[in-house]
Amino acid sequence: MNHQFHQTMFLAFLFFGIILTTTSAQEHSAKISAQGYAAMTAGRHFVPYEFERRAVGESDVLIEILYAGICHTDLHQVMEDWRKGIFPMVPGHEIVGRVAQTGKNVQSVKVGDYAGVGCMVHSCGECEQCRKHEEQYCPQTVWTYNSLDTNGTPSQGGYSDKIVVDENFVVKIPENVPLERIAPLFCAGITTYSPLRYNNVKAGDNVAVAGFGGLGDMAVQYAIAMGAKVTVFDVNESKRQSAMDLGAVKFVNVRNENELIGLNSSFDLMISTIPTRYDVGMYLRMLKVDGTVVLLGMPPGDQTPMIPAMSLMGRRKVYASLIGGMKETREMLEFSVRNKIYPHVEIIPIQKLDEAFQNLAEGKALFRYVIDMKSLDDKNRDL
Repeated sequence: MNHQFHQTMFLAFLFFGIILTTTSAQEHSAKISAQGYAAMTAGRHFVPYEFERRAVGESDVLIEILYAGICHTDLHQVMEDWRKGIFPMVPGHEIVGRVAQTGKNVQSVKVGDYAGVGCMVHSCGECEQCRKHEEQYCPQTVWTYNSLDTNGTPSQGGYSDKIVVDENFVVKIPENVPLERIAPLFCAGITTYSPLRYNNVKAGDNVAVAGFGGLGDMAVQYAIAMGAKVTVFDVNESKRQSAMDLGAVKFVNVRNENELIGLNSSFDLMISTIPTRYDVGMYLRMLKVDGTVVLLGMPPGDQTPMIPAMSLMGRRKVYASLIGGMKETREMLEFSVRNKIYPHVEIIPIQKLDEAFQNLAEGKALFRYVIDMKSLDDKNRDL
């Protein structure tokens, strides 16, 4: 009897051990192998990098990335301009791809659909801001990269071949749209669309856009589509014709003092995308009574612009805005497609990341760089 008992227990433990081993192996194999380009330490140098994404959960979506936009924020993050970074770092929060797998609870997309991901991949879903569909202000927001995921591991972004994201932070993309021009909408698009909507821009409003790069390009297009008369401010004379071609009523080269004459008390709203130190007071004085300046460009900490108190006279207001929530992001995409509003882009292979970041740092990038992720498979491309 004792012998049979021990034999039975041995077989039970053996069977239980096999189950544990098999389960562990299945869990390990369920993790998603990924490859991309990462900054291994702070700086503008990228190298090929292999890593693992978490397994696809019941409410998750696995996306094979086709295009990834390069945002000025990516430069700030790898340079640690705002805070210390988590390295190795795979940047990228302007992501477009094809759905490859879905968890059993996912309903908004199916395998084969095109889908986009922006700056966020998770939030608590319960706080006041989440209930207001402003997940970007949730204290538990998980950013697409340079952030800690819910399991405590570093999140990694879109300069890679695939990504796993909670369904709530995935945006379905319609068919027959220019996918390579859709990617930047998930940061540059929503970042500029949101404050224009918040300030109820309408026909006849006088709107100014300071800084005509990746963000400014989008702000001009949206404001014009909403019926506003738009004036563009920039330091680069070569951008004058591009601004006028988009429909701006005026281009002001701020290095030409004569062009600044007579502009005080002219605008209802000013959208500033300038990412370096500048005179915010000059732009505040250009506002009408009760006018507003919205700061979208976020300079490094050592270049934070000062705001003279006197320039706020006339109930002029200034505030900073952070992207937009998921509900508004979906609204932005629908508005963009309906009005054919897309960023001007330059498609590059991923092997040209260092060069692209150098151009960003030197202010040489005219508009948005977008990585064609097919280039990941091109082993013979010149670096």
